[in-house]
Amino acid sequence: MKTHTLETPGADLVHDVRGPLPAADGRPPLLMIGQPMDAGGFAALAARFPDRTVVTYDPRGLGRSTRKDGRTDHTPETQADDVHAVIGALGAGPVELFASSGGAVTALAVVAKYPADVTVLVAHEPPLITLTPDGRAAVWARAAVLEAYEKRGWGAGMAAFVAMTSWEGEFTEEYFAQPEADPAAFGMPTEDDGSRDDPLLSDRSWAISGYRPDADAIAAAPTRVVIAVGEESTNVQTGRTSVATAELLGQRVTVFPSHHGGFLDGEFGYPGKPDEFGQRLREVLDGAS
Repeated sequence: MKTHTLETPGADLVHDVRGPLPAADGRPPLLMIGQPMDAGGFAALAARFPDRTVVTYDPRGLGRSTRKDGRTDHTPETQADDVHAVIGALGAGPVELFASSGGAVTALAVVAKYPADVTVLVAHEPPLITLTPDGRAAVWARAAVLEAYEKRGWGAGMAAFVAMTSWEGEFTEEYFAQPEADPAAFGMPTEDDGSRDDPLLSDRSWAISGYRPDADAIAAAPTRVVIAVGEESTNVQTGRTSVATAELLGQRVTVFPSHHGGFLDGEFGYPGKPDEFGQRLREVLDGAS
């Protein structure tokens, strides 16, 4: 693996390249992106593709990629410009793109704005909460996570986030009538370290979850777009946002093994099924439904 830093006016973007460029087999590089997860989260999945040239990167302001634009918010449009810059720096033509969570939102923005950059996109569980039928209630639930974080710190905020993302079905009065999530019950710290800059719990990434993809631009692009959902996510928020995103694009979701982090091994807590996930991704990239 070789690590590179691409200097742009707004950020220094660190990206890792596993394998030769151009790829030895003539296939496009396989780019994997997340948000707010950085390149480190894709180690297990990249290891399942030893025959491919795999590229991972840290979004601006996360991991090793430093910002120079004086901002702290994360927006799909800015992230899309960064991904476009990284793809151009590879010098190997368009890429195949696997994108998860907020990275899937960025990837949809890439296809809309830079359609020649990507031959096939697998967008795994984009958390586009305003697209669901209960989008207004989902926005309220998101605001409650921020409130818990601002009042009581990281542990309380993360407990509220886990409670929100594991809730099954629409956000009803029953959901909002629950007592505040107890961080100790989720194995989270109860003390407040005073920080309030977490990209997942603060409002810095609200532009990502509130984004509305340009369906017409995506339809006009030459890119084959697949919206993926984990088999365990069907009735929780990211499963429902995946279905809503697919419907916006006039398609149906493609089911993958496991959950929202289905490509992760045990390094990050709740493990997925990286072997099965990697095999399914191979199939979908090769054109299987």
